[in-house]
Amino acid sequence: MTKRALIVDDSRSARVILSRMLEGYGLQVDSSESAEHALEFLRQTRPDVIFMDHLMPGMDGFQAIQAIKGNPDTAMIPVVMYTSQEGELYVSQARALGAVGVLPKTVKQVDVSRVLYQLRLLPERREARAAAAPFTVQETAAIRSQSPPVAIGEIEAAVRAATAPILKEHNMEMRRFVLASLEAFARRIGTEMKPAAAPPAPEPIEAPPPPPPPSRWPLVAAIAAVALLPTFVLAVIHTRTLDTMSELAQSNTRLAGFAEEQQLQLAALRQAVQGREVQLATAATARTAEPADIEAEPVPYGEAPLSGARLERLRDMITQLKAGGFRGKVRIATYVGEFCLVGNGIEGYSIAADDLPASRCDLRGNPYDDGLSAAQRQSLPFANLVASLRQDRNGPLSVEVEHEGRKPAVPYPRGDQLAKVTAGDWNRIAAQNNRVEFAAQPAGS
Repeated sequence: MTKRALIVDDSRSARVILSRMLEGYGLQVDSSESAEHALEFLRQTRPDVIFMDHLMPGMDGFQAIQAIKGNPDTAMIPVVMYTSQEGELYVSQARALGAVGVLPKTVKQVDVSRVLYQLRLLPERREARAAAAPFTVQETAAIRSQSPPVAIGEIEAAVRAATAPILKEHNMEMRRFVLASLEAFARRIGTEMKPAAAPPAPEPIEAPPPPPPPSRWPLVAAIAAVALLPTFVLAVIHTRTLDTMSELAQSNTRLAGFAEEQQLQLAALRQAVQGREVQLATAATARTAEPADIEAEPVPYGEAPLSGARLERLRDMITQLKAGGFRGKVRIATYVGEFCLVGNGIEGYSIAADDLPASRCDLRGNPYDDGLSAAQRQSLPFANLVASLRQDRNGPLSVEVEHEGRKPAVPYPRGDQLAKVTAGDWNRIAAQNNRVEFAAQPAGS
């Protein structure tokens, strides 16, 4: 009987991702965009498991669990929290309300399968392995790129273990057939050679000469053919087994070569990225000797550029410059990095998982920063600090704020390199380009 699952989440992309994972295990999936709609759905349908988001408009996930567990008709349905919240305190609160577990919002397929096995919504793992379909060449190549090559001896042992029971059973059947054939021949020969009952003795007459005995060679040839038949069948099976093992060995060699080639290409790409980082570090070291020292501060995706750690860096810089008697201008420039994102323009975008290929990102850009105005890029404390410096016209320091846009310090992979990097590799480069630079320019320079 098909198991059913209910997903309760106000994010459409989150519902689609989790639905595909569950449908891959043969579950029938229903979804709801709010807790109120889910409670209305449960009045008519009883799913086998519920995946519940925490933060939703209206009734949140904890309130929905209390309503589900408070209803005797739905109290026995297992509920799994499916949320971006984390920490031991949150897990304890969820379990105290009746949740059987907590899954992260960036859920992986292994987490989903573990929960389904624990809830007994999937068959035993041994049955699943026996019924699993063989891998395609592409899937085998992907697996070989992540695991060491399989030894030929292991393949031979596996083939022998798989064919030994079949050969043994076939050999026994052939022996039974040979024994039955020999017994039938023996009965036939015995019947033909049994003497007939002697009639009353007639008057003696001269008997004709006896006929020559029948030839036994056809019988011997038939018995030899039947005895050699199992040997011929076993020879054919053995030959096919050797051919199969040879094909598997060749396939294993090709996969090992492909995996080695991919590893070499990845190592070359990483070496190129590291070389670029060394060049940037060398350039930064060279700039420290120039009159205008430049200090860069990264901006995490989704944060206002001129806030948080960037504000603290400006305060420390101003304090150090005043203590050293510096007179001149502090130039602040903001730069935008292009991140590998998943989502859409309606429900929003988020950072892609590290193992996702960079070529499969829904968007490579920075829609968050693109939607900010000049005033929104500055937090209120940052704007107040800059305004206080500008009001003191006779002071030793002045501040200049500029938005430079997309001027990457580290180049992004392009062309053939793009197909070989993951979203994690891309976003580490984007994190270096999404930055704020502070430069102290002495007066008269």
